[in-house]
Amino acid sequence: MSASITNTSTRYGWAAIVLHWLIALIFIGQFALGFVMVRLTSQRTAFELIQLHKSFGFLLLGLIILRIAWRIGNAGPALPRSVGSLERRTAPLAHFALYAFQLALPLSGWALVSVSMLEIPSMPFNLFVMPNLPLAESDAAESFWAAAHWYLAYAGIALVALHALAALRHHFWLKDTVLTRMITPSSDRDME
Repeated sequence: MSASITNTSTRYGWAAIVLHWLIALIFIGQFALGFVMVRLTSQRTAFELIQLHKSFGFLLLGLIILRIAWRIGNAGPALPRSVGSLERRTAPLAHFALYAFQLALPLSGWALVSVSMLEIPSMPFNLFVMPNLPLAESDAAESFWAAAHWYLAYAGIALVALHALAALRHHFWLKDTVLTRMITPSSDRDME
C-alpha cells in the first residue's frame, strides 16, 4: 500500500496536503514578517525584510494558483456524514473566501510595489527582476494599495484562524475525519 498523489473520496492525496500546509506556513509566516518589518527602526534591516516579504509573496502567489488549479482538476473528498447541512453549505464558501484572500493579498502587495514612487525593483530571492504590474505610479495609488494590503492581511489571518478553529472543532469535539484527512494522505487502498 503506497500513498497516493491524488485525492480519493475519503482523503486528500500528497499533492493537496503538501500544497495546503506549505501555503499555510508561508501565509502565516508572511503575516508575522509583515507585522515585524513595518515596526523596525533599522531601515537597512527593514529593507532586507521587505525584500524577503516580497519574495515569499510571489512564491505564495504561484503556490496558491497551483493549489487552485489542482483543486479544480482533483475534487476533494466528501465531507463526513456527521457534518450538518448548514456546514455543508458554508464550507465551500469558506474555502472560496480563503482562496480569494490568498490570491488578493499577494496581488495587492504586487500592486503596491508597482505603484510605489520609490521604484525599487522586486527581485524574488535575488534570482530575477519581477516586472511591475501595468499600473500608474502615484502617492495616492500607493496609499490605496498599502491600505488594501493591510486590511486584506488582517482579514486573511482572521479567516485562517477560523479555518484552523473549525478543523480543531471537527477533530476534538465532533471527532470526525475532517482534520486527519488533510494530514494522512490517501493510499492505493482508498481507491479500491
